[in-house]
Amino acid sequence: MSDGGGQEHPRHRLDDVIHAPVRFSIVAALASVDEAVFGVVRDGVGISDSVLSKQVSVLEQAGYVAVRKGAVGRRPRTWLRLTPKGRRAFRDHLDALRDIAATGIDDSATEE
Repeated sequence: MSDGGGQEHPRHRLDDVIHAPVRFSIVAALASVDEAVFGVVRDGVGISDSVLSKQVSVLEQAGYVAVRKGAVGRRPRTWLRLTPKGRRAFRDHLDALRDIAATGIDDSATEE
């Protein structure tokens, strides 16, 4: 799809799954670690258990996040991690955002 200028605008490379603000925040939090406990991500992103659970389900269905359940002692725990596909998608999404931020308007094409 072209914007008429001969080049596709970088916004077309944004990942719709990651672009939602809460999911973007979750993926960004997970990008800096190998794995994180559900509660740590919840608190770090500043959302409720139910919101995190719903958004993680979307990310898991896309293949971006892996969920591991277990226990520490007798207490159940859930760990989250980005998959290689999720890390690639996040990196590509950030690249598109950077390209959008760097996109200017060609002064020679504007009228005064």
